[in-house]
Amino acid sequence: MSGPEVLIVDDDEATREGLCQLLALDGFDVGSEKDGAKALERILAGDIQVVLLDVLLPGIGGLDVLARCAQDGSSTRIIIMTGLDTPEAALGALRDRAYAFLPKPIDPPRLVEIVRKALTTAPARPIEVLSARPDWVELLVPCTREAADRIDSFLQQLDSDLPADIRESVGLAFRELLLNGIEWGGRLDPSQNVRVSCVRTQRMLLYRIADPGPGFSLENLAHAAGGDGASAIAHDQVRQAQGLRPGGFGLTLIRAIADELLYNEQRNEVLFVKYLDEPRS
Repeated sequence: MSGPEVLIVDDDEATREGLCQLLALDGFDVGSEKDGAKALERILAGDIQVVLLDVLLPGIGGLDVLARCAQDGSSTRIIIMTGLDTPEAALGALRDRAYAFLPKPIDPPRLVEIVRKALTTAPARPIEVLSARPDWVELLVPCTREAADRIDSFLQQLDSDLPADIRESVGLAFRELLLNGIEWGGRLDPSQNVRVSCVRTQRMLLYRIADPGPGFSLENLAHAAGGDGASAIAHDQVRQAQGLRPGGFGLTLIRAIADELLYNEQRNEVLFVKYLDEPRS
């Protein structure tokens, strides 16, 4: 007999029952476990599609369960849940190929959205972690919109010490820049990667995004990311005709948020800089 499509693993009974009810009401087939050892046994049996996995569990912790699954080559998509407000938890989950990272308290609509995507999106190459230090994260991200969505959940946790308004605005800017690289430079080709660096110093947040494309000329490709705001509507019409998201207004937003925005000569690499009013604690 096959297992449920979604397994919830949490040692808190109220949380388990609440999440089971939430997902069951949305039509998911749900099961639950309260300890890491039993969850690992069920995951490695190969009949669970998606796991919601708490970090702090009796016996084998959630991140250890995730690492064992990664070593075993499990295809189960594991979504890490935790109340631990530390970059190390998010980076550990990212390195061991968690599908997504959700801080507690859980936002129900966000949870349902991530579970549905995890169940319905075709498997793709994993996000490759080149550096996983809190002050320097570097990744190779496959050129898919799904990968961009997943990266958001990890980076939001890394920036959790920022004021909410700054965290939200730089998150929007980062997502727009990443999607521009994935869609324009990577042409939504899942065999290609965008290289992403996220660097934090005491007073600065820097994103570097390098796409695999040949770059572009503003004169010849006015609709590409990097055009001026005056022709945003025309840019968007061209992009939409090519199956891409509107880009002109996104660039205007990025420029409004960034303290510095620099492109290389080919314009297939961009640096986004945000200066922080207070040093990092």
